[in-house]
Amino acid sequence: MERAVHDRGGWSTDAAIDRSEHELADWELLTDALVGVLGRQQLMNVDELRRGIESMSPGEYERASYYERWLHSVETILAEKGVLAPGELEARLVK
Repeated sequence: MERAVHDRGGWSTDAAIDRSEHELADWELLTDALVGVLGRQQLMNVDELRRGIESMSPGEYERASYYERWLHSVETILAEKGVLAPGELEARLVK
């Protein structure tokens, strides 16, 4: 059985784990708030958030930060539901 990209259990690595606390950037705070609102409005739940993240290609997953993965998932799930057109979220963020 092939493991999904997010399944990290048992992978050997010499890389140190960064356990330091850090301030979240404004966009990260807004992403966290967006996911909370989507949940309260019953537009997206945590299982869908996880599924959207797990649908990322391995390279995309590796390059993305924690909240970039969340944004990918939000756009993916809302596009699937017809709430957003594919690419609409990114287009609005670039403006």
